[in-house]
Formats: sequence, C-alpha cells, structure tokens
Amino acid sequence: MTKGTKGSSEKIMDVLPLLAKEKGMSPETLIEKIEAALTIAIKRDYPRSENIKFDTDLAKGKFDVFIMKNVVEEVEDPANEITLEDARHISKRLNIGDVCPVKLDTKHFGRIAAQTAKQVIKQGIKEVEREQLVEQWGGLQNEAISAEVKKIETGSLNALVSVNGNEVMLFRGDQIPNEELHEGDIIKVFVSGVSSADRRPTLRVSRTHKELIRRLFELEVPEIGDGTVEIKAISREAGSRSKIAVISNNENVDALGSCIGPQRSRITKVCEELRGEKIDVVLYSEDPVEFIKQALKPASVISVDIPDETVKACSVVVPDNQLSLAIGNKGQNAKLAARLTGFKIDIKPESGFFEG
Repeated sequence: MTKGTKGSSEKIMDVLPLLAKEKGMSPETLIEKIEAALTIAIKRDYPRSENIKFDTDLAKGKFDVFIMKNVVEEVEDPANEITLEDARHISKRLNIGDVCPVKLDTKHFGRIAAQTAKQVIKQGIKEVEREQLVEQWGGLQNEAISAEVKKIETGSLNALVSVNGNEVMLFRGDQIPNEELHEGDIIKVFVSGVSSADRRPTLRVSRTHKELIRRLFELEVPEIGDGTVEIKAISREAGSRSKIAVISNNENVDALGSCIGPQRSRITKVCEELRGEKIDVVLYSEDPVEFIKQALKPASVISVDIPDETVKACSVVVPDNQLSLAIGNKGQNAKLAARLTGFKIDIKPESGFFEG
C-alpha cells in the first residue's frame, strides 16, 4: 500500500465508526454507501474501467480500492487489460487469462472526483437516514396525531412540536394562515412523510394538508371511521374554507347528517381544531352534473352543461341573485368546487348578464 493510499484509508476507517454511530446506522451500511460514491469518483478519472473492486476489513481498518484488469499477451484496452509482465510485478502467480487487481492510490483521484464522492456519500447517508425515519414513523404516515407545541421561533414563527416524545419542526408554511400557536398548545398535525430538505431528513408534519380534514372527520364521525359514510373528495383553502363530498354506503344512514352531527356538534369540533375554518359538506354523485350542482352549494344551480366529459369543462347557469354566492368571495366557492369535482367551471347568470 502506498503512503498516500494508506493515509486516506486510515482516515476513512478511523472516522467510520464515529460517523456510523452519529447517523444511527451500521458501519457496514455506511461502507456500502462510501463504496458506491467512490465508484462514481473513480469512473470519473478512469471512465473506461469496467471492474472496480473494494477490499474492506473493518476489524483491521483496511480499505483498499482496485481496478480489476485481464492479463493478456498484448494490451488492446489499457483501461481493462494488463500485460503478463506488468501483472507479474503485482503477483508472480498470475498467468494469461487471470484477473489482476491493480491497486489505486487515492492521490491520483482528481479534485472533482473527490468532490463527487463527497457529495454522493452525503446523499447516500441521507437516503439511509430517510429510510430509517420511514421505518420508524411508517405506522403514523398519513395519519393525524396530537402534538404539543414546545417552542415558537422568533422571526420565522416555525414551531417545534413534540410528537410521541420526538421533537419535530412544524414550519410556518405548514401552519394554518393567521394561526397563533403558543407553547403548551395541543394541536392535531397530519404526518405527510419525510422531508427532503438539504439538512438531515426529518418527519414532515402539516396543519394545511387537505387530508388533515379527512382524518379529523374520521375521529369525530363514527360512521366515517367504520366506512358507513365515505369521504370521496376534498378541496381546501387552509384557514378559510374547505369542501368535502361524502356518500353513504347504507341507505338508512344520512351522510350529511352524520358529518354535521346533533346540533352541529361534530362539524363544530373539526372547525374548532382548524381555528374556525368553514367546512361545506356536500353529497357526492357519480353523475358529474349532479356532483357539480352539489359542489357549488350553498348556491342554487339551474343547469349544468358538459359538452365533452373528457375535456372536464362545464358551463353552469345560476339565478341572477345567486351569482355572487356561486362565485364566492374572491372566487373562492367556484375554485373549491372546481377542485372538488375536477371540472373547470364557467358560471353564468340566468339573464345572461349581471349588474352588481
């Protein structure tokens, strides 16, 4: 082993156990990531080399890299072949047809190749960390869970929350607009997965995700929890207004009544959790015309014309005095209805024009 290679190998093997412990993974797993990264770096400097081999011994602190070359009488492909004479300098036991391990000295790796290795190692470690997080939190992904607010960052207003004893960042962009959180608050958050941020991957939680609406109704409405009533579609403007389309799988169960609850008790609890966000519950229909009519509630609809269902566009006529209601403040009702149904909706008054 050359002096340069030895120094590099010893440095890698010395830091490996500490790095593995810090990242919460086995040294063997980390070695695999490093080898994959170095393979890319080596091929940057030796682009035609086809067979790269690593000889790693964690117990002995050994980390050597080789390009495996075929022993031939006459070299036609220097990147992958070596003469018998040169091979015998490496091992006198080699013969024509054997494979000769040519040890690489890391000092010959280019600066760009070394940087490439560094970046890929970093990415490889992030992937392992992400896999570990997914495994740890897999049972909670796409669920709504309770979280305690531990700290609010000054300036950014990001909130550090405790989820099952683990601290997770609830970023300001994932908080309900105009929501004021305080230390000690117990809130519901939706676990949307693992973040892909540049820093160490973390659990991603949200209060603005539309699926939080579904989970909250499942908690408050037994008929949704047991599948008797089904939420078929959701559209949401977090902090302002949402629409959910529901259907009953039992003709004796009222889907709307189940969601609203006695004296509006069930829907009120959901709205309170969302800091007063308004929620329209409408009936889902397989008939797009009927579904669009429902989606535009509380406005009344006279007619819905769908020239071509494959285009997903329609023209809706409403009474003149219902036009503003159908469109909503800043077009919100129409936008939510469009997202709920998947149709582009053009709303027109019955008279053909509107004065207002």
